[in-house]
Amino acid sequence: MEYDLSIDNLAVVKEKAIDLAFQFGPALFKALVLLLVGRYVIRLLLKVMTKALDKYEIDPSLATFFKSFLSAILWVLLLISVATTLGMEMTSFVAILGAAGLAVGLALQGSLANFAGGVLILVFKPFRVGDTVEAQGTLGSVESIDILYTKVRNFDNKVVTIPNGALANNSIVNYSLKPTRRVEMAVGVAYGTDLKKTRQVILDTLKKDERIHEDPAPVVYFTNFGDSSLDLTIRCWADVADLWPVYWDNMEAIKEAFEAHDIEVPFPQRDVHHYYPEGKK
Repeated sequence: MEYDLSIDNLAVVKEKAIDLAFQFGPALFKALVLLLVGRYVIRLLLKVMTKALDKYEIDPSLATFFKSFLSAILWVLLLISVATTLGMEMTSFVAILGAAGLAVGLALQGSLANFAGGVLILVFKPFRVGDTVEAQGTLGSVESIDILYTKVRNFDNKVVTIPNGALANNSIVNYSLKPTRRVEMAVGVAYGTDLKKTRQVILDTLKKDERIHEDPAPVVYFTNFGDSSLDLTIRCWADVADLWPVYWDNMEAIKEAFEAHDIEVPFPQRDVHHYYPEGKK
C-alpha cells in the first residue's frame, strides 16, 4: 500500500492536529493540574488527620483504619473530578461507575468480607496494635490494622499479612489482654529421689525471684512416671512482660539448686540383658 505524502495532505493533518490540540488541550491540562494538586491535597489532609488523631490519643487501630478509609474516599472523589474535567458527563460517569462497582463487587467478594471483618475487629476489639496474638497459624505482635488486612510481626522479625475476614471469623488467642500470665515449667528427677525435699528446694528457689507473684502462690506437682525420670510440673504467675525472663532465669536457677542439694537430673538410659547360647562365652 502506498501513502500519499504530498504537501497538501501534510498540511491537512497538521491543521487537524492543531484543532484537536486547541479543542482538548486546555481540558487535558486542567485535568493534569487537578490531579497533581489533588494528590498534594490528599497527602496534606492525611497528615493533618494523623496529627489530630495523635493529639486526641485515638486508639492506633482506629487511627490506621480511618486514615486508610479516608484515603480511599478522597482518591475516588479526585478521579471523578478529573473525569468530569475531561468532559465526561456526570450522569454517564455515575452509570459507568455503578456498573463497574457492581462488577468489581462481584469479583472482589473476598475483599468486601475483609472490609467487614476489619470493621468488626475495630468495633469489638479482640486485639489492638501492639498486642501479642496467635491467629491463622501465626504468633506475633500486631503492627497495624488496615481496611482489608492486619499485619503481624512474628518473633523472628517476619511480617505476616492476614486478611481481616479470616481473623473475624476464626479463633484468636490474645496473650496481652490480661496483665498477668501463668509460667509453666517441667523438670524431671531420678527415680528414688525424695519428692518432698525436691518440691521444697524448687519453692525456695522461686521465692528468691521478686517478679513471681505471691498470689496465686507457686505450686509444684508430681505429674508422671517417665521412662527415666519422675516428672514434675511447676506453675507460678508473673506479669506479661516478665513471662519469658522468669521462665529462663528460674529454669537455670532450679538446675543450680538441684546440683547444690545433690538432686539427680537423669538422662535417658536402658538396661540391656544379653543371653548367650549354652556352651558359648
